[in-house]
Amino acid sequence: MFSLWRKLRAQGVLGMNSRNGDFIMRYNQRSLYPLVDDKLRTKKLAVDAGMAVPALYGVISSPHDIRRLPEILQERTRFVIKPANGSGGDGIIVIKGVQNGRYQKYSGQLLDQEEIDYHMSSTLSGLYSLGGQMDRVIIEYCVRPDPLFRAVSYQGVPDIRIIVFLGHPVMAMARLPTRASSGKANLHQGAIGAGIDLATGMTLEGVWKNQEIKEHPDTGKPVAGITIPYWTEILLLAARCYELSQLGYVGVDVVIDRKLGPLILELNARPGLNIQIANHRGLVNRLRLVEQTGDPNASVDHRVLFSRKHFKVSDCHRASEVVATHPVTPSVPLLKIEAKKNSAPYAP
Repeated sequence: MFSLWRKLRAQGVLGMNSRNGDFIMRYNQRSLYPLVDDKLRTKKLAVDAGMAVPALYGVISSPHDIRRLPEILQERTRFVIKPANGSGGDGIIVIKGVQNGRYQKYSGQLLDQEEIDYHMSSTLSGLYSLGGQMDRVIIEYCVRPDPLFRAVSYQGVPDIRIIVFLGHPVMAMARLPTRASSGKANLHQGAIGAGIDLATGMTLEGVWKNQEIKEHPDTGKPVAGITIPYWTEILLLAARCYELSQLGYVGVDVVIDRKLGPLILELNARPGLNIQIANHRGLVNRLRLVEQTGDPNASVDHRVLFSRKHFKVSDCHRASEVVATHPVTPSVPLLKIEAKKNSAPYAP
């Protein structure tokens, strides 16, 4: 076990304890967590900052409000139901159509009104929320995925996860839905994670259920070699989330709509570590390089340029060489940031 730990450390793999102690606790003020844990607050912050998000149709705040669903939808037949304080994709239902009063999921399964009402009631009771607290239900725009992902996605909507550290994108992956994930883009539910070269926006080989793969298990198409559209715009959006959330270490989830382009889906103050498996490389060297030579006060353009220069796949060894010549003690001062005063929930 000790030899395995030494091997992983030598490869720059970030573990849970180090992620929590060296980066999350050090750079993320706990008082700021509600800004990203509550998807309504995140949506309002993004809208106020002029950043694109899926349109909010309405909010169900109490059991009495459930009957307002037809009024909120206004005859829309495509929409998403999600918990305001959910995590890991739990509790999200994507409806792609309505047939004879029944709601059709991406999987083709039909739900009647009673089943939809029961799901929203369970969400309000906190079934899917962080800590099991009472929650709200968000009804929002259903993203229409870019056709580029059709060959490597099963039914659902793929998204892109980017880890941003001190305003610098440091690692990214595309999360591709599969039959096993029931069309959801969540790795722990069975989606594919395909690493992305930060310099070019091109996908690398992927990981599925912690196993390296080259082809999508349902479509048989290669997951590597796909050039993500709007890549520069996506990196700039992700980098801006440093100022938006005031969190030093944050995961940014972006979706690409075929008509609207990149949309910020949500932020995560405790992003998972599987992104390292998807990219076949660790986070530690990249994070230390940003600590030692990055500038969190630089412009968004400059920070993105820094990331594209230092973290391209062809130069993946560069961060290791630079870090090896510096002490590992962070040279960037610890962030001391106060929570924004205007953090009221985003109401329709």
